[in-house]
Amino acid sequence: MTVALSEFVPLLPEIFVLTMTCAILIIDLYLTDRTRHFTYLLTLLSMVVAGLITFLGMPSEPEVVLSGTYINDKMAVLLKLFVFLTTAGVLVYTRQYLAERGLFKGEFYVLVMFAVLGMMVMISAHSMLTIYLGLELLSLALYALVAIQRDSSVAVEAAMKYFVLGALASGMLLYGMSMIYGATGSLDLAEISQHISQVQDKDLVLLLGAVFIVVGLAFKLGAVPFHMWVPDVYHGAPTAMTLFIGTAPKIAGFAMVMRLLVEGMGDMHFYWSDFLIALAIMSMIVGNVVAIAQTNIKRMLAYSTIAHMGFLFLGILSGTVEGYSAAMFYTIVYAIMGMASFGMIILLSRSGFEAENLSDFKGLNDRSPWYAFIMLIIMFSMAGVPPALGFYAKLAVLEAVVNAGFVWLAVLAVIFSIVGAFYYLRIIKLMYFDKAEDNSPIEATTDMRAVLSANGVMILLLGLFPGGLMALCASVLV
Repeated sequence: MTVALSEFVPLLPEIFVLTMTCAILIIDLYLTDRTRHFTYLLTLLSMVVAGLITFLGMPSEPEVVLSGTYINDKMAVLLKLFVFLTTAGVLVYTRQYLAERGLFKGEFYVLVMFAVLGMMVMISAHSMLTIYLGLELLSLALYALVAIQRDSSVAVEAAMKYFVLGALASGMLLYGMSMIYGATGSLDLAEISQHISQVQDKDLVLLLGAVFIVVGLAFKLGAVPFHMWVPDVYHGAPTAMTLFIGTAPKIAGFAMVMRLLVEGMGDMHFYWSDFLIALAIMSMIVGNVVAIAQTNIKRMLAYSTIAHMGFLFLGILSGTVEGYSAAMFYTIVYAIMGMASFGMIILLSRSGFEAENLSDFKGLNDRSPWYAFIMLIIMFSMAGVPPALGFYAKLAVLEAVVNAGFVWLAVLAVIFSIVGAFYYLRIIKLMYFDKAEDNSPIEATTDMRAVLSANGVMILLLGLFPGGLMALCASVLV
């Protein structure tokens, strides 16, 4: 089989990222600890250039190349741009943190680049095989990142749990894909969709395949009852790794859900939507209720993530373009909020001290009124309090759910959002009404201070003017 050279043009962003990953891997071998900042700058530059190539390559119509295994469409372009933006933010936030803990090494940046490449492949996948390859490339890089602090038994334990449960999830997903292949005779998502639409009565193999795929997706996204790895990994991994794991991969996870369930098995919506309803309800209940009992902020944010994944599933299960665009908007908003929240933890941490407990935020307003205000915006947004950005993300999802006829589900989501607001507002209370236990000055680089401030202000401004981002998400799904 011959492949025309023109078919590789849509893959230029992936080709560039892979090339730069290999270049960084080789260049870093010749750098010393004093010159390692060059690796950091080169990785950051790679994100900027990859974003520029992706944006310039935006197609007017979807382009499917390489025998139907790869698609370049507007949704892929938008999600990749936010992956690059989020990863660039992660790189800025973590530079000083890594240097203070002896983790400022080329391995971190190479693994991040491989993870980004895996996310790009997942986002542009048009075949179940491509989705699985991208997922495994991402997962293997994340397993290594969690365990990168080799002298930490907690981090190594978290990595082992992540690896074992991640392998189980991959097995479930692969088994579901094999059943779908057995029923339809194809791995191409378009051909699978066409075959399913022509089947009058969905056969048992298709239904079982859909079940295993939903279970695999729920594992990867950390939805209840497949959430057991999330708190341990978020808590055990160094905060820099938790910051990365909790943001950009969620965008790729949303893309995987869209490609598999909506594009591949959209005509089976009646069947898989019931599973998503159960996952959404359990995730919102367990995530919000258990988070209240947490005293470690990383574990609290882990259970918060589980609850947010419940909202993501609400948008998907509505089965409408309005719901899909609301879910995309919610995912992007969550990545922005997650980046800022873990960025605040890194800001308050220093060499020999991790600001992981809620008590570490006591009296932050006395230490730094500006960063207390930034954290207030983040917590309001997480809780869904107007005019922060998170309010409009939840409102868009709830509106889509109500329009799809699931009023009772929207009411349940509102109830547990109010329950969840407690643990977010508790942090605000600690910052403004409690005395600080640690009055040491906040030490951070100028670039981190600037990016974190911009991150917080962006949450507020996009909350005041959410129409542009919401319209952008809707436009790429038309």
